Amino acid sequence: MKCPFCGHNRSRVLDTRDSGDGIRRRRLCLNCDKRFTTYEQVSVAVYVIKSDGRREAFDRTKLLNGVRMACAKRPIAMSELESIVNQVEEFVYNAGQAEVLSSVIGNQVLDRLQEIDPVAYIRFATVYLELPDLNSVRDVIDKLVGR
Repeated sequence: MKCPFCGHNRSRVLDTRDSGDGIRRRRLCLNCDKRFTTYEQVSVAVYVIKSDGRREAFDRTKLLNGVRMACAKRPIAMSELESIVNQVEEFVYNAGQAEVLSSVIGNQVLDRLQEIDPVAYIRFATVYLELPDLNSVRDVIDKLVGR
């Protein structure tokens, strides 16, 4: 660990504590005797398998942007959108898999949007399910309404 003050790469750990989602360590530089804190987090890479077979790293921001687009100009608080993304992200990481199908993530989002706002659900479904025409959209609306 390099000292942020002098750049020396030797330090001594003075204190270690659990900080909920990681570890907090208080360090002392052996060169300049200044103290600094480091935070360590466990990082698990989860890859999303797209419908065309491509793999890309799970991106929370990309998911949030997609949900935000579906909910644009709807009376849905940003905190609710964050909650949806948090729940889906938690589901992805708790699945214990290195790879997750994009369809699983999409279905998780659809399930949560269906509970919150039917218009946002239809908007997301139109893009996610790649609905080609109005009849397909009508079929989804009919299922949503319960006909």
